Amino acid sequence: MAELLIEASDSDPILKRRLRLVMAAEAGPEVLALELDKRLTTIATSRARVSWRKRPDLLRDLGILRRGIVDDLAPAAPSVGLERMIGWLDLFRGLAARVKDQKGEVAAAFETAAPDLWRIAAKAVRTDDSTLELLAQAVARQPLEYARWIALADDALTPDLARGLIDHLDAKTDARGMRTVMRRLADRAGDLDLWLSLVSRDERGAPDFAAAVAQRLVAAGRVVEAREALEAALTPAASNRLWTFGRSPNAGPPRLTPAWEAASIAVLDAEGRKDEAQTLRWELFQHELSAPVLKDYLARLPDFDDVEALDRALAHAATQADFEKGLSFLMDWPAHREAAAMVEQRRREIHKSLPQRADWAARLAQRFPAAAELLSAG
Repeated sequence: MAELLIEASDSDPILKRRLRLVMAAEAGPEVLALELDKRLTTIATSRARVSWRKRPDLLRDLGILRRGIVDDLAPAAPSVGLERMIGWLDLFRGLAARVKDQKGEVAAAFETAAPDLWRIAAKAVRTDDSTLELLAQAVARQPLEYARWIALADDALTPDLARGLIDHLDAKTDARGMRTVMRRLADRAGDLDLWLSLVSRDERGAPDFAAAVAQRLVAAGRVVEAREALEAALTPAASNRLWTFGRSPNAGPPRLTPAWEAASIAVLDAEGRKDEAQTLRWELFQHELSAPVLKDYLARLPDFDDVEALDRALAHAATQADFEKGLSFLMDWPAHREAAAMVEQRRREIHKSLPQRADWAARLAQRFPAAAELLSAG
């Protein structure tokens, strides 16, 4: 039967390779590993350009190899499977250089496979901790790529595996991307002090990054340090010149971001300054029209005060200078009655270019047909 299938697949080389992998899997992990190695080596050593016409075949081939590793080899021999999965991921740089991939499909194929790598690695390390060194060498070869694949690991990259990798990597290397790798691994391992040690002075001066630092410190109960982290981005200085008006230490206050404001709220709460935190929540909502911020604000109000505050918030959204932003908030909250009133009162601001105009009209049509008609007519 196998010989007949192989013969029948002569017109489809990729199907033929898939059949060979299936038969090799039946013969055992050693035979399967050899069969995988042949194809991985062929792809790795090829220098031929891959046109957009050939790209689908390449992606199909890569998918078949990946499934052979993940579904057949790794369950039977985790360490051997990890070595081949690393070899599969090692193909990325070479393929990126020779494949015409304007849609980013090749990169997406490797990104989708990231959780597979970490699941196989976690199982392999439990049975053979020497595989950590193999994995560390792979990360060191492609730190930029692995930084991205670490971020895409979901729950597959466990804290123990992250800690093991940290112990096998050189945090002081100058390799581009390694700082990001180590920082993401430190995050996974729950090692806040290591994460902080990898934050540069320029990053500490950036409002969004200062916010990320502060949020982590608040979560760890280190409130004083969290306040210091936020203030590092407050005062114009050489370390945050890129984030201040005029990019000069003497040019005025920095441009604070929603992330910085949200972190400031978290710090104020942790410091026990609840009223100030509420005031900042309201100010942030007024500026950003953020539904999560408003919900957070309302949840902290006494009974009945939240009703009055919500009315005030909806009225603010309806008078927002940016018509699309205000209407989008009201439609999504949802506050359709207020949205319909806004449409009727500000009909001159309805433009045909509004991307969600048709969807909003459909959602208002049953209860507020006049507003729906105005939206539809543009």
